[in-house]
Amino acid sequence: MVKYFACVGLLKSSWDQVCIAFWERYPNPYSNHVLTEDIIFREVTPGNRLVSRRLLTKTNRAPRWMEKYLPVTMARHAYIIEDSIVDPQNRTMTTLTWNISHARMMSVEERCEYRINPDNTSWTEINREAWISSNLYGLSRAIQEFGLARFKTSVAKTMKGFEYVLAKMQGESPSRTLAEHATERARETALAAKEKAKDLASQAHKKQQYV
Repeated sequence: MVKYFACVGLLKSSWDQVCIAFWERYPNPYSNHVLTEDIIFREVTPGNRLVSRRLLTKTNRAPRWMEKYLPVTMARHAYIIEDSIVDPQNRTMTTLTWNISHARMMSVEERCEYRINPDNTSWTEINREAWISSNLYGLSRAIQEFGLARFKTSVAKTMKGFEYVLAKMQGESPSRTLAEHATERARETALAAKEKAKDLASQAHKKQQYV
């Protein structure tokens, strides 16, 4: 089973500004988990689209309840691949991101499409989808619940980071109103999901004891 998540975000900046901020968003106060970023491939296609691939290194701290099920030597860092296509003619930017570390334990794939908001052409709309899966026997459901909770929290931080960088680009004090609202909702959802993940992990552990 795969956990699916979708949401729509809104940035009150133009598509051009958001595309620039996308490449300038690290570091920011909300991305301390991002350690490094490297462009490993880039080209402009005959159709004038910019195609890029980046390798990101992020922290990968597992929750305490999960640590007892994992090898002691498991790395604390995760490597992420991010593909992106910027299409200036159609005014869209599409990104596809997935982890290449610990993919058997938990795989997270994310697809985002940045386009001009149809109700306000000065704003940018982000359509986001994510697929979270795990192949770890006996703990897959618990890990997927944890992954979904962490992903939702990450989305809120991403929006806050975007707004921070955009405000700096425009010479303004970073506005946090929209992102703070999203964070509050994400925190409530994440807390409930984490509790559910703990319960599922506990049930799986009990089953293993009786096998």
